[in-house]
This record gives sequence, C-alpha cells and structure tokens, in this order.
Amino acid sequence: MAHRVSKLRVLLLIAVAWLPMLADAHEMRPGYLEIRETAVDTYDVLWKVPAQGDDMRMGLYLQFDEDVKALMEPVDGFAGSAHIQRMRIQRDGGLTGSTVRINGLAATLTDVLLRLERIDGTEITHRFTPDNPNYVFEAEPGRGQVAWTYFALGVEHILSGVDHLLFVLALLIVVAGWRRLVGTVTAFTVAHSITLALAALGFIHVPGPPVEAIIALSIVFVAAEIIRGRQGNPGLTASLPWIVAFTFGLLHGFGFAGALSEIGLPQSSIPLALFTFNVGVEIGQLMFIAAVLSLYSIGKRFYPTPAEWAWRVPSYAIGGVAAFWVFERIVRFWA
Repeated sequence: MAHRVSKLRVLLLIAVAWLPMLADAHEMRPGYLEIRETAVDTYDVLWKVPAQGDDMRMGLYLQFDEDVKALMEPVDGFAGSAHIQRMRIQRDGGLTGSTVRINGLAATLTDVLLRLERIDGTEITHRFTPDNPNYVFEAEPGRGQVAWTYFALGVEHILSGVDHLLFVLALLIVVAGWRRLVGTVTAFTVAHSITLALAALGFIHVPGPPVEAIIALSIVFVAAEIIRGRQGNPGLTASLPWIVAFTFGLLHGFGFAGALSEIGLPQSSIPLALFTFNVGVEIGQLMFIAAVLSLYSIGKRFYPTPAEWAWRVPSYAIGGVAAFWVFERIVRFWA
C-alpha cells in the first residue's frame, strides 16, 4: 500500500511540473502543401499554413525554382484555423528535378506535409522539417517514403497532442499494478485504433468540435476519479480501468482522425499511410509512458514521502486545465 501511495504522489508531482505549459498549449499543427497536376506541366497549388489568430499566419513561404512560372496571382484567405493560398504554376518538362523550399520553416517547431498528385495517377508524399526545408521532386514515388512520412506524423501528433497525453497521464496515476496498466493501455490503443481507421476511411463522420470537447471532458472525469480514490471512495476507473480507457479511447480516435483528415491520405497508398500513422501514434504514446515511468523511478529517490497536500494540487490542476478546455471548445460550436 505504501508503494502505491508513493507511486501516486511521485506521478502527481510530475504532473505539477508539466502542467504550467498546458493551460495555453496548442497542438503543433503541420503545414500542408498540395500540388496537383491538372494538365501537362501545369499544376494547381494549395498552400495551407497554420493561423495564429483571426488575421495572422505563421511566417512560412513557398519558393520554387526560377524556371517555375506563375500562371495566376496567388489567392489568399483564412479558413478555420489555417491561412489558405491557391495558385497555378507551370514548368516545361514538369516539376521533376526542380526544388521547392519552405522559407521560415527552420525558425519553427512545426513540419510541412507535401502531396504531389500527377496526371498519370502517381503520387509523392514528403515531410519537410525545420532541419530539412528543401525538397527536390522525384520521378517516382516510394512506398518507403510514404511509410516513414506518416509514421513520423503519427509520432509527432501524439507527442504534441497535450490533451491526449494528459488523459494518459491521469490513467497512469489512477491505475496500480503492471498487469492492470498494460491492460488499460492496450484497451485505449485498441479503441482509438478502431475509430481512427473508421473515420479516416470515411465510414464514420463525427463533427470535430464536439469530439474535442468530450475529449477534454474525459480528462475531467479521470481527474475526479483520482480525487475520489484519494478520499477513500474509488470509482470506476480504479476498479475497471480498461472499460474507461476503451470507452474514451473511441473518442480520442476520432480526434486523431480529425488531425489526419487535415493532411489527407495518399490515394494510392491509403492502407500503408493509415497503418504507419497509427503505428507512429502508438510508438509516441509508449515513449511518453516510458518517460513518465522513468521520471517516477528517479523522483521516487528524491521524494519518498511527499507532504500530504502533494496529491491535491496536481489533481485539481489536471481537472482545472481540462475543464477550461471543455468550455473553450464548447464556445467553438458557434465560432
């Protein structure tokens, strides 16, 4: 029993150290560049940059080689949480061998996903990063490139999705014992894998704002379960954690699918892209769990018997941040 209490307190202290950045934290949304060949050597370009407010955008700008001609003036506007720019370009002999650059990307922490759809039906997918903001268009698409791109996007999405991670952290605090923890994480994984696949393939469509609000509400629920358990009245999460994890995992899967829908799936490699994205999400989740448990192991040496109030602050902080998100996301219903 003492070991369980010590584990709880150390994990809660970890939560306290982590929470200050969450109140105004937002998921790092990638940029999106779609280039579609509409006629021989002619391409329509869709350039989507994450917005920062109603009339501001991130400072990311496209630069093609000098022999790429603009056939129309770019058309700009804001749509939802992104700045959209459309243009039409032309290059003799096609884009193969030419270079596109994302100026300003090196100064950010975000990525950009490129999808090139050729008139013959082939596609190329590429992921720009701050360390590699240039890309030379290839002649043939590679399945390995698609797999790696979507795997990396999956890892990035879960590790930057603070609401998903906060839910997992709350489960780690409630659940005691390795077997129960493994069963709980497995239930969460199975559930969000199901809804991610169904939503990404178009079998189910759920509006994004309600899903995001309920995801935040799921964190409030588990935070309340932490407090109930500490007061000697353990709830459903403590007794049947896999049921709670599976139920809310279905909702979190819709959240993952919403992020995936913003960047799209390559039509020629949908199963591969969906599978590797989901694998990336799971790997990122396991990385987070391993990091938390490692910090717990280290912290246990320095805080073997924290003060009694140590469990109260992070429990209410987790619930408070999540409650703020609930109201913030409900307001978006009418935005």
